[in-house]
Formats: sequence, structure tokens, C-alpha cells
Amino acid sequence: MPQIMRAEIVRMDWARTAFAHRKGWIFMLPLSFAKNGETVMVAKIGGSDEVKKHLEDLGFVVGARVSIISQSGNGNVIVNLKESRLAITDQMAAKVSVVPSEPDIK
Repeated sequence: MPQIMRAEIVRMDWARTAFAHRKGWIFMLPLSFAKNGETVMVAKIGGSDEVKKHLEDLGFVVGARVSIISQSGNGNVIVNLKESRLAITDQMAAKVSVVPSEPDIK
């Protein structure tokens, strides 16, 4: 899938997510779909028990606010979590389901 199409799909999904959030619906996307500069809230952690424990140790717990610093498309996502910068792979970011945080919903 071309990069432009992926970006359009992500933008469309976030618009639906904001609408769903206002309506009280639960609609989650993987952290790997969030855009640079966005602040999101962790809604669910997936993966094996070992992966869940590792992400929890890093601070990815339900309710935590995460700011996307950089998602360059090279396989890494750099985030700001609890006043710390962390880099995780796209594969790990895909295991973290997020919803838009309240200030980002328009």
C-alpha cells in the first residue's frame, strides 16, 4: 500500500475515533497509527504475557497519556511517556491500542 494511501486511511480513522469517543463508543487504534505531535491515551495492551509485562515495565499502562514525538516510518516510534522519551519498534507499538486523549478531540 503506498504511503499516501496509508496516511489518508489513518487520518480518516482518527476522525472516526474522535466522533466515536464523543458518542461514548469505544474505538481503538494501534499506537503505530498515531501521527507526530498527537497525544493519545493507552486503552489496551495486547500480545503475549511477556510482551505485556515488558510494555508495562516501560510505562505503557491503561490510562497513560502518550505523546508521539517521531514516527519516521523506519520501523521505530519515539514517544514521550511520563516525562521520558522512549523508542519502540512498530511491532511493539502495534500491540498498544490507544484512543485520542481529551485535549486532542475536536
